[in-house]
Amino acid sequence: MTIDGPKVLLVEDEREIRRFLRVALENHGYRLSEAVTAKEALLQAATQQPDLMILDLGLPDLDGAEVLRQVRTWSKMPILVLTARGQEQHKVQTLDAGADDYLTKPFSVEELLARMRVALRHAAQLTVPSGAAVFELDTLRVDLARRQVFVSGREVHLTPIEFRLLTTMIKYAGRVVTHRQLLKEVWGPDAVLETHYLRVYMAQLRRKIETDPAQPRLLLTEPAVGYRLAAP
Repeated sequence: MTIDGPKVLLVEDEREIRRFLRVALENHGYRLSEAVTAKEALLQAATQQPDLMILDLGLPDLDGAEVLRQVRTWSKMPILVLTARGQEQHKVQTLDAGADDYLTKPFSVEELLARMRVALRHAAQLTVPSGAAVFELDTLRVDLARRQVFVSGREVHLTPIEFRLLTTMIKYAGRVVTHRQLLKEVWGPDAVLETHYLRVYMAQLRRKIETDPAQPRLLLTEPAVGYRLAAP
């Protein structure tokens, strides 16, 4: 398992399926967290900010479709529904509610992994304003599809949170992003008042991508408002 592989939130109340998928996904480099109930799923989606959610619809406390609807009010992360409900009506309703894909049980691991890769690639491409897979600005080059960052041709390692913060700034390149908006998109709606998160992670990110972190040219501060990534 790679320590910085994509983070997946598995929402599933069947222990055997969780155990099976835990082994399969971790063997393919994914970092896995698990939720058994809708309440746990919503809490982890907001606080852990996974890269992708695998969602069962038949949860013990609330229908998974409601989890999907609530997450979609604030997050665009890929959500792959994995369920025993195979009727076409359920599939159409779930996709219309915001699911990125729909897979019925029983399923093959190979097909699940392939659909996960597609969903993650699509999500990465959506973060780039031009629709391209690579963003370039001055000495900075970000390959979103491969989740790689280069400064002056040298690859720089970012933590998952730092990478998410950077790609959020890229999405709004040239525009001011408020503290509240950044906190909501990077850490979730429960963190909109935790401005110290931004100070800490923005400082870390500047140390890694700026030529002179004390006088940043890429990640600019808009006093009392937020931050702005210089326009390409």
